[in-house]
Amino acid sequence: VQLQASGGGLVQAGGSLRLSCAAAKRTSSNNAMGWYRQTPGKDREFVACVSWNGGSTSYADAVKGRFTISRDRSQSTVSLQMNSLKPEDTAVYYCAVDRRAMCSNSPQTWGQGTQVTVSS
Repeated sequence: VQLQASGGGLVQAGGSLRLSCAAAKRTSSNNAMGWYRQTPGKDREFVACVSWNGGSTSYADAVKGRFTISRDRSQSTVSLQMNSLKPEDTAVYYCAVDRRAMCSNSPQTWGQGTQVTVSS
């Protein structure tokens, strides 16, 4: 397994969760990494991305100001801190390795998903 995501769960609206993704170093150290999410019947959508060295981030408008992405290159992990969660954040969340060093929304490797459920 190259990407292993964890940290999903059930939380009330307004609460917080932290997702983590552990990557095999050889698959991620020089690439941007991101988080995506998907709900039944909808396409997978971009959530957040961090560049190869952590110096640049980007977010979907829907999560700006509430979610924070970060990475630890020494540990080959990427995290997504999710605050002020809303019911519409309910989805399966996937981490991914980008094809490029800077965020380009072009994932090449996917991890398994982790379910996030926000109750109202």
